Order: sequence, then structure tokens, then C-alpha cells
Amino acid sequence: METLQEELAAHYLEILKLLGEDPSREGLQKTPIRVARAWLELMRGYHEDPVAIIRSALFKETYHNMVVVKDIEFYSLCEHHMLPFFGKVHIAYIPNGEITGLSKLARIVNTFSHRLQVQERMTEQIAACIQEALHPLGVMVVVEGRHLCMQMRGVAKQNAETVTMHAIGAFEHPDKRQEFLSLIQPQCSPRPTVQPSTAS
Repeated sequence: METLQEELAAHYLEILKLLGEDPSREGLQKTPIRVARAWLELMRGYHEDPVAIIRSALFKETYHNMVVVKDIEFYSLCEHHMLPFFGKVHIAYIPNGEITGLSKLARIVNTFSHRLQVQERMTEQIAACIQEALHPLGVMVVVEGRHLCMQMRGVAKQNAETVTMHAIGAFEHPDKRQEFLSLIQPQCSPRPTVQPSTAS
């Protein structure tokens, strides 16, 4: 009985043929199995439980201020063209008696990004997962992404960036939302003051 990896490899062999390639040439002989292994790794998020990941490291804590983890790198594949999109995720939550290990927030980003995705849904999924696992006073997620389906094909806009956000609880209040956004925005250096020249 074929394993999933072998079955995927067989399909990729046929794809190479359909594209007009010769799968028997040296550079492509092992490509189908390599691609199969890569896809199994890139799609491993389907077999992980993100809520269980967070709950595996819960700690009682009376801290009630904002917890922010920013610049979490992610790489995913869009479900429309199966081309990569990638960028950064910024997460904030306000504990309500429990906190989780900070690395768990990065791990759930990996879980949701290692599936066929759209950025809008992934943003909401990350926020909803934290809400379900921790029951915080509030949670907010901001995702900044670049999509190769826009850069490599179609409109081919190289500098386009997509920003999505989702706020729950306390972060639905504009002041709290703005506080979080101010923490994740890059600090701009002040412009140098130009002194007017004086005639001698």
C-alpha cells in the first residue's frame, strides 16, 4: 500500500509530464519525492491542535496588563493559487488570571500558517484560538503579508503589502487598540532640522 508521500510523488511525476518536462532527466529524477516531502511539511498544521498547544503551558498569574509578542515571522500558501505569502504577525492579549508560554503564541502562528490559507481567515483564527484557550480580557492580532500571487503573476505589484487585523474584547475599544498599534509600529526617526542659510 502506497504511503501518502509516495502517492503525492506519483501525482507530481504526472504534473511534470503534463508540463512537457522529462522526469527521467538527472535534475528531475528525485523532484517528485522532494516536492511530496516539502508539501507534507508545509501542510503539517492540519494535524496540530492550536488550542492544545496553548493549554499545554498555562500558568496562574494576576498580571492584567497587555502582553505583546510582535514580529513573529510566518510563511504560508494561499489557497487560491498555492503560491507563498509571508510576513509578520503581531499578537496582544490581556490576561484574565492565566498566561501561556510566549513560545506557544509563535507555535500557533506556525500551526495556522502551515495550511492552505487566506490572510484574512488566518488573522481571525489566531485571535479566536487565543480567546478560546485563555479567555483573556481581550486579544488582538495584526498580520502584515506579502503575496507572491500579486508579485509573480497577475498585476505583478512588487511593493504591495496586505495588513489585516482582528480585535476581541478590550481591544474593541479604540484607545486600547491604538495603544497596541503604537507598540508595533516602527519608530520613525525625527527629521533633521534645516537651518536657513544667512547671507554674509
